[in-house]
Amino acid sequence: MRHRFRAYSSRLDYLLLFLVSSLTFFGGITILSTEINTRYNNWLQHITFGALGVGICLIIARWNYRRLLEFHWVIYALTNLILVTVKIIGSSANGAQSWVSIAGIKVEPSEFAKIGIIITLCALLHRKPINNPFDLIKVLGITALPWLLVFFQPDLGTSLVFGAITLGILYWSNINRGWLLLLVSPIVSMIIFNVYFVGWIVWAILLAVVAWLSLPWKRIGTLGVLLATFLTGWLSKVLWSVLKNYQKERILVFLDPDKDIMGSGYQLTQSRIAIGSGGLWGKGLFHGPQTQLNFVPEQHTDFIFSAVAEEWGFVGAVAVVLVFWLICLRLLLIANSARDNFGSLLVIGVFSMILFQAIVNIGMTIGLAPITGIPLPWLTYGRSSLMTNFIAIGLAESVANFRPNPKDY
Repeated sequence: MRHRFRAYSSRLDYLLLFLVSSLTFFGGITILSTEINTRYNNWLQHITFGALGVGICLIIARWNYRRLLEFHWVIYALTNLILVTVKIIGSSANGAQSWVSIAGIKVEPSEFAKIGIIITLCALLHRKPINNPFDLIKVLGITALPWLLVFFQPDLGTSLVFGAITLGILYWSNINRGWLLLLVSPIVSMIIFNVYFVGWIVWAILLAVVAWLSLPWKRIGTLGVLLATFLTGWLSKVLWSVLKNYQKERILVFLDPDKDIMGSGYQLTQSRIAIGSGGLWGKGLFHGPQTQLNFVPEQHTDFIFSAVAEEWGFVGAVAVVLVFWLICLRLLLIANSARDNFGSLLVIGVFSMILFQAIVNIGMTIGLAPITGIPLPWLTYGRSSLMTNFIAIGLAESVANFRPNPKDY
């Protein structure tokens, strides 16, 4: 028994575990800096839940991930059930009904739903790979239900993460690249239609060529793609009307960062000032004026990166980006060495979730992405988000733990 324990333990990716644990501790210190002049102790909760997350991660790593194949429909049903429960008894915060209270602790079920989506998609694609467009439609139909439940909370940020997870897993499952382009084309069509009409026409022609070359029914498929492209242009107006006012403001501020700098653009403006003022080495821990004087709203959550850049400078900001790069690299190595397709897809789902959230969060603090409320993994304060990320790493470690003939990756 002891020999088996050591054998399994030796297969864990300890570097990956060290990286995420270090980010969590660093996030706690940075959160402390953002609230040192307040009465809050979110930093202590962050580190406490981070320690709990490490324990859960190690427990999951010892459990064979292949058992999930037996329960993926149960997991899917529970995922949808908790999302429906949020709509019935959930509480609202920042314009979205995304929270439920359990024993006095607020929980955000949509965060844990990311894990449910990853497991469900990977199990489906493991059992039946996508060989034709109808297989793709079935997979997307199953994904659509939890996505819609999150989108209409409304939680635009998490719904975008769902989309990134789905695209990453589909890409890794070796889906036809033309179908993947057609899958993301509606979003691109909506954007181009409202920005540059001539470009939208060129885009429609390009999609028609892709449809002709990749779809099994060339004429009907090409006509359908052209019709869908024209419809999405019209739908963009409808979807814009569905968005909440604060969501519209975030998009408009992204397009024009100097728009209403004392109102809807205030948070982004102050974030950019904080990041720019950090210089090469930063102002020093607990010495950032923007951070210590609370100029950046919600800095301990979605805008934690601005505190990092102000107090640790360009060097600290690059170091954080480098750690995320190393985490993603370790995940790719585990995915490539997995013993089966299910394990490989699971890790890629985790990889897609972490990579997308890191890129968008950092991008929105410097004005390169719209403000969507997407957290920065392990750094942002948020119990549900933190536990979700550790559960995800636990799944990846389980895949690493049960690799055949382990090598020094």
